[in-house]
Amino acid sequence: MADVSHTSYLPPILTFCAGAVIAVPLFRRVGLSAVLGYLAAGIIIGPSVLAVIKDPDAIRGTAEIGVVLLLFLVGLELQPSRLYSMRKDILGAGLAQMALSAGVIGAAAWWFGLSVGGAVAVGLALALSATSIALQLLEERGDGNEPYGRRTFSILLFQDISIAPALAILPLLATTTEAKPGGAGQALAGLGIAFLAIAVIVLAGRYVLNPFFRILAKTGAKEVMTAAALFIVLGAALLMEHVGLSMAMGAFLAGVLLADSHFRHELEADIEPFRGVLLGLFFMAVGMSLDLKLVLDNWLLLALAAPLLVLFKIAVAASILRASCSSMTEAVRAGALLSPAGEFAFVLLPLGVSLGLLDERQGAIATALAAISMLIGPVVAKLIDGILLARLAPETMDEDFEGVGAPSVVVIGFGRFGQIVTQALLLQHVDVTVIDSDVERIRSAAKFGFKIYYGDGTRLDVLRAAGTGKARILCICIDDKDAALRIVEMAKAEFPNVRLHARAYDRIHAIDLMKANVDYQMRETFESALGFGRVTLEGLGLNYDEASLVIDHVRDRDAQRMEIQFTEGIAAALNKVPRVTPEPLVQPKGKSKALTPETQEVIEDGGAEVAVGGVGEPER
Repeated sequence: MADVSHTSYLPPILTFCAGAVIAVPLFRRVGLSAVLGYLAAGIIIGPSVLAVIKDPDAIRGTAEIGVVLLLFLVGLELQPSRLYSMRKDILGAGLAQMALSAGVIGAAAWWFGLSVGGAVAVGLALALSATSIALQLLEERGDGNEPYGRRTFSILLFQDISIAPALAILPLLATTTEAKPGGAGQALAGLGIAFLAIAVIVLAGRYVLNPFFRILAKTGAKEVMTAAALFIVLGAALLMEHVGLSMAMGAFLAGVLLADSHFRHELEADIEPFRGVLLGLFFMAVGMSLDLKLVLDNWLLLALAAPLLVLFKIAVAASILRASCSSMTEAVRAGALLSPAGEFAFVLLPLGVSLGLLDERQGAIATALAAISMLIGPVVAKLIDGILLARLAPETMDEDFEGVGAPSVVVIGFGRFGQIVTQALLLQHVDVTVIDSDVERIRSAAKFGFKIYYGDGTRLDVLRAAGTGKARILCICIDDKDAALRIVEMAKAEFPNVRLHARAYDRIHAIDLMKANVDYQMRETFESALGFGRVTLEGLGLNYDEASLVIDHVRDRDAQRMEIQFTEGIAAALNKVPRVTPEPLVQPKGKSKALTPETQEVIEDGGAEVAVGGVGEPER
């Protein structure tokens, strides 16, 4: 009998997939966040309802990789210079929100009978906000670059940074409470090791990562780049965890250090699919961890505490942001996004239990409170956002949208053709983004001052990451005919408002591009050959105007013939394009004359062919 034990991992995977594909579309259909769909699916398949998955802790370690990858992608969006420019919001609003929220929540927990150490653990855990939920909601709204979105991110960033000292404080509190000799010294030593690990990651990112990815890029193996990206992210996360800090902290540092790299958007495109799947799995794990029996036993306490927690965090964040010159609307929208407890509550609270700062029941109630706030927080944010947006003037929204920094032109391919195209744009100071997968071309483009993204321009995720959807024109300057047509097809479907200008390899390719409804196409050798012909006519005695008149006549004749071939090709057959061969645009004065017998033989052998082509190059 065949051994089928190797299929034992399939049932839980199928369960997670089924829960996601059923719950998420239902919640999105009624206008709610996908996060709520994942949480609800986790509750239903978890041990409290159907018990399809009986041990949510078994998958939480894997699911937390989703949060790790999320923080890496967040770091990729933050060049060190931008991070420095946000220092006031990070250290000002972020520190104030964390200190005030943790202080009040901790004081309330102490008043309810928790020890000082337990109150600090609960205060820190519940003061944190759900980075994944807030960023997911911002992404769904498309508000990441709005003023309130940037300020929300600043506070979230401070919270993520504060996880490291929070993880160090709890062991210090435990050792102080238990009065273990040398305990404080051990905790401080651990903190020193943590800072050393951070220094290692910073130095590696500064001097190793870019040369490392440059070497891999030269191999041309895309799967190796994906493996390298996962290796860097998970390696940095593992190092941080090993020294007692947050895995997400290591991933975030790796992202920041690669934010100025030419390979940034290729890495983002490679990581994004893993991030999406594992982040959804994380939310389902949070839902599965909710003990409904415990909730029912303490329903009155949780029914009062969860809404109060959400409203309190909204009030704190909104007050701080309003005091820092944000409008009331922006402050409240940001506060609503920050209202749910954070993912790291499920790290800090179990740590507090293991250190003896909380007993099992206290830890379970606090964990349930965090999970319930993650359920109701997005709903409250949705309601508040709907109310506030209904009152916003359209012109205010338009003003806020300005300054996103979208590229005016995206150029795919920086070879000999793309380089000449961008020279004209450079002279007019046009905002240009260049996409290329050749390392040497990327280095060349860096001299022009353009935004440069290492990546495969035929991939939709790379086009999106490079800002193609917000560009005015997409210039397709590659010499691969099939790849150019694939890009046109994708761009037409995904970016209907972007003009498409395409380099045509030859006449047949130009007709194919016309059929694909590009806004403009140009055969790569056509205009240069006409220019060459004009100078040749001048060499034969014609003046510039006379030679130019002849060339304009040739250009007009060729355009007419191209239009006829384009129309007749469609009328003749849906899937058949006539073979195109060179043909004179005007009747020659005499017959061609072969100068050798071999040439005459070649002409006679090919005489039966039908010439339907146009002027110019022998079609390739």
